[in-house]
Amino acid sequence: MSLLITDECINCDVCEPECPNGAISQGEEIYVIDPNLCTECVGHYDEPQCQQVCPVDCIPLGIKETKEQLYERYLIISGQKEATA
Repeated sequence: MSLLITDECINCDVCEPECPNGAISQGEEIYVIDPNLCTECVGHYDEPQCQQVCPVDCIPLGIKETKEQLYERYLIISGQKEATA
C-alpha cells in the first residue's frame, strides 16, 4: 500500500477522477484507495494527484515504498510488464 485516505475525508469527490490508475473509489463511509493499484502517480505524474486536490489533506503516505517498487506496479497495471508470481 502506498497512500491511504483517513476518516477526515469529507466525500467531496475530487480525488477519484484525478487518479490515473483508478485506485480510488467510494467505500462504505469514505473514499478508499486500492493498495494494489496505487503507485503514488509514479509513471504518470511527479506527485500524487489525489494529495494535490484534497481540500482537507486527508491522504497521507501509508507504508513507504521505493520509487522502483511503485514504478514496477505501474508497469504491471499499464500492461507494459507481466506480474510475477
